[in-house]
Amino acid sequence: MDFSVPASVESLLPEVRRFLEERVLPLERDFAARGFFEVEPQLRALREEVRAMGLLAPHVQKEHGGAGLSLVEFAHVAEVLGRSTLGHYVFNCQAPDAGNMELLALAGTPSQQERFLKPLVRGEVRSCFAMTEPDRPGSNPAWLSTTARRDGDAFVIDGHKWFTSSADGASFAIVMAVTNPEAESPYARASQLLVPTDTPGFRIVRNIPVMGEAGQGWASHAEVRLTGVRVPAENLLGGEGMGFVLAQERLGPGRIHHCMRWLGICARAFELMCQRVVSRELSPGKPLATRQMVQEWIADSRAEMDAARLMVLRTAWLIEKEGAAAARDEISTIKFYVANVLQRVLDRAIQAHGALGMTDDTPLAAFFRHERAARIYDGADEVHKASLARRILARYGAKVS
Repeated sequence: MDFSVPASVESLLPEVRRFLEERVLPLERDFAARGFFEVEPQLRALREEVRAMGLLAPHVQKEHGGAGLSLVEFAHVAEVLGRSTLGHYVFNCQAPDAGNMELLALAGTPSQQERFLKPLVRGEVRSCFAMTEPDRPGSNPAWLSTTARRDGDAFVIDGHKWFTSSADGASFAIVMAVTNPEAESPYARASQLLVPTDTPGFRIVRNIPVMGEAGQGWASHAEVRLTGVRVPAENLLGGEGMGFVLAQERLGPGRIHHCMRWLGICARAFELMCQRVVSRELSPGKPLATRQMVQEWIADSRAEMDAARLMVLRTAWLIEKEGAAAARDEISTIKFYVANVLQRVLDRAIQAHGALGMTDDTPLAAFFRHERAARIYDGADEVHKASLARRILARYGAKVS
């Protein structure tokens, strides 16, 4: 593959970065101090500017109203947007909406796309994805307690979800629930259903505080109860028993999105670290940058970021060329590798800033609070490592369960 920046986005990336630094970064402190709903009007105004640039929902095909970037093209844009906690949101390609758009574009019926996808792509509504449950391991989407039983021309959903990110203020949820409990394969038991959040029985219990911060709106992580939630059978997404398959389809490109966003965070943290160690003096004329240990942080961070970036771009290229199934090993590898690079670079940057790094005077503490979970969500490190190792060993004849 060619690792150079595609010509189609080469001139676009400086434009995106300039917009990010001039228009988006100044809002970060208000967002951190006042919460999502207080800055939402300003974010909506920025979205209108992005719309005028023709870049709203850059990852969505043009026929569905997006900018139509390929996965590799969007990977480069996602890296730039990742430099700010608000970058992806302003461009309407933030999780979980980005994945929900991709799911609806892939498996939605024309009426589902008209009702749910188009307003989402236009940035008129937000959505959430309800899969994780407090009483089931989040890394095992085939084991769910939430059920959706067929009742005539409707499904009735009962269950308990949490870490339903962005549920606060979302217009609809995509809910994973067991519809076929007797299916022989556990991977054919669950389905996905489109559930408007104003449906009777859909209740947000709370926004879960994470690292001492209870987010609002898009930045929230909700606990949700579904009690007798009744939705039309036409709200079934992709067919009965297709929930796991669709979840995997969602997670492949989604991991490219996450990993490139993480590398954008790394790039900003790295720049802040370099600026700090050059300017911060331990004694007159002796900046931190003169210390060999600090130099090692710089060198290790640069090498790890470069390696991670090439791995992710190759995986994006492979998904485009041969499909997510062919890139299964690579998708697992980048998920745990890049998440750990992110943790190490952020940790070094915070250490280089000393006590300042623990404050919200820089974005480092917020990045760490929000992204320590990178090693947990979308499959914990340990799960990805174990499944990758099993697949590799099986090629050598090992029978590892």
